[in-house]
Amino acid sequence: MTAETPPPSPRRRPKGDKRARTRAWLIEVAALLVEEKGYEGATLQEVARRAGMSNGAVYGNFKNREDLFAQIGPTYWPQVSVDIAPGATLAELMAAWAEGLLAVMPVRARRGAGRLKGLAYALGNPGLRERAVTRAETLYAGAADWLTRTLADPQALPMPPVTFARVLGSLTEGLTLQRLLTPELISDETIRSAFAALAGEAPPRDR
Repeated sequence: MTAETPPPSPRRRPKGDKRARTRAWLIEVAALLVEEKGYEGATLQEVARRAGMSNGAVYGNFKNREDLFAQIGPTYWPQVSVDIAPGATLAELMAAWAEGLLAVMPVRARRGAGRLKGLAYALGNPGLRERAVTRAETLYAGAADWLTRTLADPQALPMPPVTFARVLGSLTEGLTLQRLLTPELISDETIRSAFAALAGEAPPRDR
């Protein structure tokens, strides 16, 4: 994508109320701009221009540059989705989680470079890092609640639910980034084996 590439068609803008559509559109354009120029090279003025809006429209939806860019990660990086009924065993849940990760891996692969730029930028930006901590705490708490509600026996967890949620999230992101870097070494079966081991199952041998 070059500096002269037009923004995505407005026809792709998500449905919903006008303010929500505007915010979603600005986040989408900002994500594309960051992918092209990096966080340091992306300005709110350029976001507004690419989105076909005024600078005032940007500031009317986001307090500042940091506020807008903080919203990119949650929408840009697809999360693992698991479709499993309550009453599952830990092994079943981890098997479903592995399949959920594999399902989003193609999109994550396309967006991996942008994701790494975002992480690097957040590491050097105290405000964004603080937001990341707050969001992670919320996600881990939600995941812990989901685990206890979904598992037939929450006592099967090898550690407290919130700790398990943190380990699960860290393993998921670590496997993703290593897969993107060395796909020849991190196969589908390696990923399935990792989550099987987390459930205390003997993983199948990777061919």
